[in-house]
Amino acid sequence: MINIVFFGTPKIALKSLEYLYNSSGINVLAVVAQPDKPAGRGHKLTMSPIKEFALEKGLPVFQPKSIRKEPDIQQELKNLNPDFFVTFAFGQILSQEVLDIPKYETINLHASLLPKYRGANPIQRAIINGDKETGICTMITELGLDCGDVCLKERINITDNMTCVDLFEIISEKSPELIEKTLIGLVSGSITPQKQSENGVCMANKLTKEETMIDWSKPAEEIHNLVRGIYKFPSAYFIHNGKIIKVLETRVLKESGKCGEFIRIGKDGVEVGCGKDCILLVKVKPEGKGEMAARDWANGLHKSVSVK
Repeated sequence: MINIVFFGTPKIALKSLEYLYNSSGINVLAVVAQPDKPAGRGHKLTMSPIKEFALEKGLPVFQPKSIRKEPDIQQELKNLNPDFFVTFAFGQILSQEVLDIPKYETINLHASLLPKYRGANPIQRAIINGDKETGICTMITELGLDCGDVCLKERINITDNMTCVDLFEIISEKSPELIEKTLIGLVSGSITPQKQSENGVCMANKLTKEETMIDWSKPAEEIHNLVRGIYKFPSAYFIHNGKIIKVLETRVLKESGKCGEFIRIGKDGVEVGCGKDCILLVKVKPEGKGEMAARDWANGLHKSVSVK
């Protein structure tokens, strides 16, 4: 039996925790998650999906504000005598003191084909950049950012209209078995971690607010990639009549038109001119309103053909 402590917080890591908890060869000793955060209109403290599952199963839960600065929690983890720490979207940087606790290693699930897209937003960046392929890796955690030796990889195709939410779900589904195979392989010696190549290293930095605003002078394909790359997280947008209009679904049209102006409103959506080709707005969320078909939003406007 391989004894682990699972570090994770958001929903994307939940299926991995569930899978490992139910694995006949893995014993989950405890869970480490980020502290509860305010959510909703009432700003009520809300548990993460990982914490909810752990409490349901009677697992000990630790919620350090910064595990690097909390020696009491570090000592409690040492007392558990784990073989591995497993991290997946935990959200805190681990110190060497923490990495030294498990008998073997700290294993991280990273949502890219390393060394590409090290950092915070590998899923979104792959789609925004128009990649046709990404993947997941298990790696040995080191002090540097996602630079540790890679244990296993699995490739994932990115289709033309796939959103970040779609890719999140695929990664959530594929990660559990890869983590289990990694743990078993490291203990048995059947897996030899490989150093990352220095070629192809690139970072997946956090998105800035400026990046999320649509620039109609760019090619329609780039705008389409931005829309699906940050679909609802936090959503691409433009300003119309002083209001924020979030764009939730688009299609690229091989046509031409003046940048930032309506070309036509049809049953499938609103066609807008771009730097190259045109883009069809299919679904939007106007400020203060719910999601709606873009044609319904446009038909409700009394005037103006510009979406700048």
